[in-house]
Amino acid sequence: MAQGQSDWRAWEPGLAEVVKRHPKVSPFVILKTDVQRRGAVLTERARRAIRPEKDSTLYRGINLESNADIPWGFLLRDGTSVLCTIEAEDPDRFERTREPYTIDYVDGKHVLADEGKALEAITWIPTPAYTWKKTRKGTPMWQVLIARPQRMDINLYQTCDFWKDGGMGCRFCVAGATMKATKHDKAEIPDLDDIEDAVREALKQPGRYRSVFLCSGTILTGAEPQDDEVNLYIEMLQRVGKYFTERKVMSQIVATAFTEKQLRRLHDETMLCGYTADLEVLDEELFSWICPGKAKHIGYREWRERLYRAADIFGPGRVSSGVVSGVEMAQPHGFSDEDEALRVYLAEAENLARHGVSISQQIFHVEPGSVFFRQRTATLEYLTAFAEGLDALSRKYGLTCHCDDYLTCGNHPNTDMARAWQGGGR
Repeated sequence: MAQGQSDWRAWEPGLAEVVKRHPKVSPFVILKTDVQRRGAVLTERARRAIRPEKDSTLYRGINLESNADIPWGFLLRDGTSVLCTIEAEDPDRFERTREPYTIDYVDGKHVLADEGKALEAITWIPTPAYTWKKTRKGTPMWQVLIARPQRMDINLYQTCDFWKDGGMGCRFCVAGATMKATKHDKAEIPDLDDIEDAVREALKQPGRYRSVFLCSGTILTGAEPQDDEVNLYIEMLQRVGKYFTERKVMSQIVATAFTEKQLRRLHDETMLCGYTADLEVLDEELFSWICPGKAKHIGYREWRERLYRAADIFGPGRVSSGVVSGVEMAQPHGFSDEDEALRVYLAEAENLARHGVSISQQIFHVEPGSVFFRQRTATLEYLTAFAEGLDALSRKYGLTCHCDDYLTCGNHPNTDMARAWQGGGR
């Protein structure tokens, strides 16, 4: 039996207990958090019941192109979206520190279950209308554009330069393993004409999209470091921007921490209104251990200062930094006490909030191929308390995180909580 499977339910608070302890947090958000940290396994019966023409099953990751009929996310009955690791049923594939949830098909509906008990009926993300169409060059559009329930996702650089620099990649990330497995046999930068064709077609589906989201791995090259990455974003944003009449459009990039000069170019030359540069870890010493490439090429304090400058340029509520919540407990150098971790993390989150920078909580899930594959995830109690603390800071400083909230992204437990104070109800 894998490490931790025999005893973890006995010593940490379970889902029902955490829901009881945090009455101000939606139980759907707490369930989402737990699924994200533990993942989910799809039974063969559930897989056979998926309808690829209606249920979104297509995911394009780093250097990967797949049309397998295994979804990558689903919706709960209150509309909460859950983006998580979903795998085919194979209990011996790798060891786990927490058993995953099960997605089964019972009485004509897909359900999320744990320990053999059905908890909630779920709905798959609807397949977008452009999916089976092709670009002018004959490329299937699903290969170049991903659609979440409320946004279109463009991945511009299919790898990350930190992983090319002697293993300087973030330790929780699987980019390095994926790069090695694929041996770079796919283009690192997809054809921008293909992407533009897919976006143009996607915009024909009325009411489907709230925002345009762009992301890529770090590109270190250019006349100045990261200039090539900035130029790539600018070109793609200008290509997309010509299909809108407004100068600024609900749009976001998740990118490297850029200099003030680079940030002003992005703001002034494109439709961009939201910027995210992920610190990943809210502690300088742990940042250097967990994200060695980011520490080497930019550094924690400089990364943070660049976020402050971004908030000056784009405005409060339009700049955020992602945190891989729970990775700070990784051993041997991480926190051993969750109360201490919570104190340190919320203090640094408040420091960022004072400067107009929001935090987007992403849940640490152990991934095969990552350096941290054998690490234990944090408790659900800790992750929920952190989300609640971040939400309190957002209220205190009036940070609505426009481009990363529950209406636009739907991947972050703490921004999902904003529904309670931004008019969305509990």
